[in-house]
Amino acid sequence: MTTAPGQRAPATSPATRAMGWLHTARFLTTAPRLEHLPDLTVPEIAFVGRSNAGKSTCINTLAQTKRLAFASKTPGRTQAINLFALGKQGETDAMLADLPGYGYAAVPKADKERWQQVMANYLVTRENLRGVVMLCDPRHGLTELDDILLDVIRPRVAQGLKLLVLLTKADKLNREEQNKAMSIARLQTAGGELRLFSALKRIGIEETAMVLYDWAHPEQPPEDSREPHLQDAPEGE
Repeated sequence: MTTAPGQRAPATSPATRAMGWLHTARFLTTAPRLEHLPDLTVPEIAFVGRSNAGKSTCINTLAQTKRLAFASKTPGRTQAINLFALGKQGETDAMLADLPGYGYAAVPKADKERWQQVMANYLVTRENLRGVVMLCDPRHGLTELDDILLDVIRPRVAQGLKLLVLLTKADKLNREEQNKAMSIARLQTAGGELRLFSALKRIGIEETAMVLYDWAHPEQPPEDSREPHLQDAPEGE
């Protein structure tokens, strides 16, 4: 639809804008070690979670594609950080970092420990890391490894690192079970946001997209914002 001369273009809703931005996601590189990651200044958002928590499905659903993030045929075997660039018209304004799933029993203990250390170092030292999305299957709750990861990032969260916990596969729970899972997880993840998510039933997708967009564009005003006027300010401001 064209806009007549002198008319304002219709405002894009925050959800549409965020989903359109995530749809630009494209593979950049894979790094088996931290030193292989490129030095970047744009905001980076990391996805973490236990194997089989639905991380690849979540990333693909947000990006509106089936083949951006790949799930390993053997969960836990893939041990590399995959970076996906975001930004319209070929300009990169943010990154998604897909960290391998953790906690899968078939992976040798030495490999688990090595990769957990790589993850911890990444989460503690990656300078452009803006936020972390942790995925958790609410049917199993947050595990000891999830708690350890939360302990690792808690100092950075206190300093401003964003945290979003997604309870995936929410469609497998009834309303009462969803509410109970949210209540329990809220106690365990103090300091972060918490949402239900289901790719199958389209639960929480647009809300999550808007959160990620805001993380990457913290100072960008809404497209339909008006010039502020004194009379617009609430009393007392």
